[in-house]
Amino acid sequence: MRRGSRGLYRVLRANPLTLVGFALVVLLTLTAVALVIVPPISAAFGHPMSLTPYDPNALLPCPTVGNQSFCAQPPSLEHFFGTDRAGRDVFSRVLTALPLDLAIGFLIAGFALLTGGGLGLIAGFWDRPGTIGAAVSLTIMRITDVFLAFPSLVLALAIAASLGRGTIPSIIAILLTWWPYYVRLTRGEVLAVKHQPYVTAARAAGVAEWRILFRHVLRNIAEPLVVYFTMDVGTVLVVFSTISFIGIGVPPNVPEWGNMIQAYSDYLLIFPWVVAFPGLAIFVTVLAFSLLGDGLRDILDPRSRRALSQAETTTRAPAAAATAAGASG
Repeated sequence: MRRGSRGLYRVLRANPLTLVGFALVVLLTLTAVALVIVPPISAAFGHPMSLTPYDPNALLPCPTVGNQSFCAQPPSLEHFFGTDRAGRDVFSRVLTALPLDLAIGFLIAGFALLTGGGLGLIAGFWDRPGTIGAAVSLTIMRITDVFLAFPSLVLALAIAASLGRGTIPSIIAILLTWWPYYVRLTRGEVLAVKHQPYVTAARAAGVAEWRILFRHVLRNIAEPLVVYFTMDVGTVLVVFSTISFIGIGVPPNVPEWGNMIQAYSDYLLIFPWVVAFPGLAIFVTVLAFSLLGDGLRDILDPRSRRALSQAETTTRAPAAAATAAGASG
């Protein structure tokens, strides 16, 4: 256990961007969870508390100069991200949108992982010529090819537009288009693993098929699936924000980053902060999951982990020698 922790520490030292991504993902996740659970818990104890400085939909008093009201205020100590044209606090709206966007990213990517991964396991593990498994595998892959024939964003937009505007229709539209990628990935990994000598030896020893599937196949394909899932959360967030930006996503009164950019896009040149901060929130979140996913690839792959650990040890050796020489001098 201690050796594994030491190796993980060396990998993180050799690749600090992974540590940055991990810290950002943890910070974003904890903030989203706190935004959801703190208000009801504090209300239950008789002391209602909100983590946002203002009500995200409250129309705040606007400064008046002469007979004109100026609701859109630039960032200040009172309003960190400024206010929009209706006088609403942008920082509060960006924070309020965080749990919704993260939940949608995890929900859609998780559903695609379970559904597509399960179908990919079936299509790859039981794909043997002349069996029912081969026919099932062929059916799964042909249906997958039909969905992959259309660009996922275009297909999701078409489904969302047909279902009507709203958060649930947008989620359903992406759910229906996202699982095929995991089918392809999982099936390819299963086909590469199931012909390995240790799988053949386990089957020759009389080990049950379901034990081979879970103990030998699933454990060895978990690494690419976890890495892809981690990076996919950010991709889902971008697609959902795009649907909202086009105007067929969440309702206008619901704070959501893509929805906010769409609502404020006409004021980009006049009030740039109302567009910049929701866009920055999307950028930081996607970057965090991309860095974490890229780092997980190195951490979970033994060869990459060993190379990074050796690189970190090699880097430390000259520094230690120089320190020792300086001390002796």
